[in-house]
Amino acid sequence: MTDVAPFQIILFDSTSEALLAEKLFKKAGIPHKIIPVPRHISSDCGVCIRFFSSDTERVRSALAGSVTVRDIAPLA
Repeated sequence: MTDVAPFQIILFDSTSEALLAEKLFKKAGIPHKIIPVPRHISSDCGVCIRFFSSDTERVRSALAGSVTVRDIAPLA
């Protein structure tokens, strides 16, 4: 059995992309939170979006064709 992290984060190339993603999540009713990018992932100043791992497919669908995602990673 594998342990799945309860949350994942989405990394973006710009804050404006993160804000657009947040707008799309609100419209789709996807629970989320904008947080600073964890230091162990990047030392760059910036924000990412945290969401429940169980919503991964909804997240991908909401962002498809609208927002460029750098990476989606588990939040340990």
